[in-house]
Amino acid sequence: MTRIEELEAGIRSLESCVVAFSGGVDSSLVAALAARALGKRALAVTAVSPALATGELDGAREVARAIGIRHETITTAELARDGYRRNERDRCYHCKTELYDRLGELAGRRGYAAVLSGANADDLGDWRPGLRAAEEHAVFHPLLEAGVGKDEVRMLARELGVPSAEKPASPCLASRIPYGTAVEPEILAQIDRAELALKELGYRVLRVRHLGTLGRVELVEDDLAALTAEARSAIVSAVGAAGYGAVEIADEPFRSGSLNRAFARELQLVSR
Repeated sequence: MTRIEELEAGIRSLESCVVAFSGGVDSSLVAALAARALGKRALAVTAVSPALATGELDGAREVARAIGIRHETITTAELARDGYRRNERDRCYHCKTELYDRLGELAGRRGYAAVLSGANADDLGDWRPGLRAAEEHAVFHPLLEAGVGKDEVRMLARELGVPSAEKPASPCLASRIPYGTAVEPEILAQIDRAELALKELGYRVLRVRHLGTLGRVELVEDDLAALTAEARSAIVSAVGAAGYGAVEIADEPFRSGSLNRAFARELQLVSR
């Protein structure tokens, strides 16, 4: 049995499912497997809220069409949860609790047997409080359960022709706000404007970290090394136009999940 057949068999045994679907490579692979295994008994659902970056919903819709899974949206209200707005280190727990509450209600109302996530085996080595929320809601993680890590996720996605196979990680906009700084819709909108402006300049992988009136831009190594004085000026102007009084381009290249990985290492040291 191939890896894809193994994963499909696990999903097929559920009989029907709702996939928590962001359009990123992990959830897209799960959605593609679910579509192959369950056909019309699989439904991909994307949560829409102020924390969703511009363009992500359109991207999710395109992926859903390409892989042939039915797709719907729901509105989530994580900003109404005090634990989320406080933005402590368990923010993702409150966000995922809101998501799985809504998906669980949808699944129960319409007769779907399970809710699936795109969590993969590499997530176990990171700080992922959202996994606790998933456990509390009996969410099934096909990739994690099968020991599929990120590299294999991308390989399998390429094998199945998933359009987002090479898509960079794009976590919610709240991840750009330092822990301890309250999440507000105005801040999320400001970050979104700044990142969208940089994408329009041609930067594909980036983050704008919200540090009060300062917007700190993080670029991948190749883009950072290629920066000219003119390009730096364009970046500063674009981010400033989004409402930041000061703009800084980080000297160190962007690394996805670096803040959470550092915190996870701290936890490991404390637990020893």
